[in-house]
Amino acid sequence: MDWESLYCPNRHGWYDGRPFFQGQLVKNGRSHGQQQAQCRACETHVSIRYGTASLDLHADPAIFETAVRALAKGHSIRATARIVHVDKEAVCAWLDRAAQHCRLVMRYLWRDLHVIECQRDELWSFVHTKQHHVPCARLSDETSSDAWVWVAFAPVWRLVLAFVIGQRTQKSADVLLERVLHVTDAHIPFFTSDP
Repeated sequence: MDWESLYCPNRHGWYDGRPFFQGQLVKNGRSHGQQQAQCRACETHVSIRYGTASLDLHADPAIFETAVRALAKGHSIRATARIVHVDKEAVCAWLDRAAQHCRLVMRYLWRDLHVIECQRDELWSFVHTKQHHVPCARLSDETSSDAWVWVAFAPVWRLVLAFVIGQRTQKSADVLLERVLHVTDAHIPFFTSDP
């Protein structure tokens, strides 16, 4: 982790969001084995891993990073566990940790996108059992049914703006449009869809 990317997390302080050398942060030893800094202005202590997926991680950050990179390249959970020599349950926990952090970063960055064209489509699949076999399957599992994945795609950026997993109903379509509205600016994009 680079010290220059660190900033004071105190949202009520004068130096909130200013990087290490622009604010009043100084190196301040270690806490629980992790390097930390202290803000001279507000006396707040901050871990060097603050704002990262490795905050409060009880594993070597290099191994965690290698595992996340392997998962991002398409390696399976078991293959990743063999690569970094850890249990597959640890890899599952790390995958969840990285996904939660990515979600936070995306929610922060994905706003006021100026989308000119938006393609909408839906994909059909089923969970455990197809719809016409549901009465028999409900005896064993309540979640069996058809499932539709609604997708809003910005082709200029090759970016999935939003998706919804649900039924093929107006309610699911409305939820998809609300999610698109949440990440775009005031400009109304040109929507296209297949018949």
